[in-house]
Amino acid sequence: MSPATTTAPTPQAVFDSLVASIERAVLRDELQVSAIPAPTGLAPFAHALAADVNPARHADDSDLGTGRVVVLYDPDAPEGWGGVVRVVCFAQAPLETEIGLDPFVSDVAWSWLVDALATRGARYTAASGTATKVLSTGYGELAAQGSGAQIELRASWTPLDLDLAPHIEGWAELLCMVAGYPPTADGVTAMPPRRATRG
Repeated sequence: MSPATTTAPTPQAVFDSLVASIERAVLRDELQVSAIPAPTGLAPFAHALAADVNPARHADDSDLGTGRVVVLYDPDAPEGWGGVVRVVCFAQAPLETEIGLDPFVSDVAWSWLVDALATRGARYTAASGTATKVLSTGYGELAAQGSGAQIELRASWTPLDLDLAPHIEGWAELLCMVAGYPPTADGVTAMPPRRATRG
């Protein structure tokens, strides 16, 4: 008898299984999530989602937060990734100006991402990113806008397995937290929501 042979899954089959795991993610009700065209040229395979915090579920009608997540798959495991899959995410939300002045607000935003991934059991390596707070003041014809602030977090990491549901759930949790919603996990403090327009 000849030994049984096993055929390795094709790159397309692996990517399809990654997308299937993304679709199994259980996301918070506060989010409106949709698939968007993925950027090209970054990897042979890519899948992207966009999300907005749903203002209808909040006391304020202003924009509360928005985010994107892109999953890149390259069977050749590019140098610097540490694996064949890379998750890249973005989250942005307005802040009360006094909160934006807090020198530690960027550190808090990064810790939320780490905590959100940990509480979902997402295993990863080679995490990197930036947390940026932006302060603005209107002048001249924009003086009526007053002062404002926002937080932006850009991050990427390499999952240690091919089940991406925990990673997508962690990103969704982060987006809700920067928008001021309480976390679903105990022991994590949310930033107060921005309930007033600038002025």
